[in-house]
Amino acid sequence: MDVLMWSREPIGGPFALVDQSGRARTDADYRGKHLLVYFGFTTCPDICPTDLYQISRALELLGDDAEKVQPLFITLDPERDGLSRLAEYVAAYHPRLVGLTGEPDAIRKTADAYRLFYEKVASPGGGYTVDHSAFIYLMDPSGRYLGFFPPGTTAERMLTILKPHLAR
Repeated sequence: MDVLMWSREPIGGPFALVDQSGRARTDADYRGKHLLVYFGFTTCPDICPTDLYQISRALELLGDDAEKVQPLFITLDPERDGLSRLAEYVAAYHPRLVGLTGEPDAIRKTADAYRLFYEKVASPGGGYTVDHSAFIYLMDPSGRYLGFFPPGTTAERMLTILKPHLAR
């Protein structure tokens, strides 16, 4: 947590993943825009949908300035979150939300660069869930880490942080 709060180590970095339409994507594809980067999985029962809803609301409240922000949802469950499932999931939140997936090693490398904790946990009676930290990372247009929003941050709170950055 200290690393995220006080930028004691680099946060973020290069990634090579695939978007919900099957197109190869790297971090360089999003240069020139502020990024809201969120890690989760489509079968998450609570925090992922709540945070994605708030990100979507923030984009709506930004109006024309929303074009300066690119929201990214990176799955931590590529086994279940195939392209069609990912496409359907992100479309339910906001048309500009990009879903990213990839090989487990590529996702692990990306999550590690963001200092994100996650692990697959067996569920009673079979199946599994994915425990994970739930931060919304804010990156500047050059890919530099600016800070994070903790789980449950409202769209209105996001705006108080985003607007000054977008005005620069």
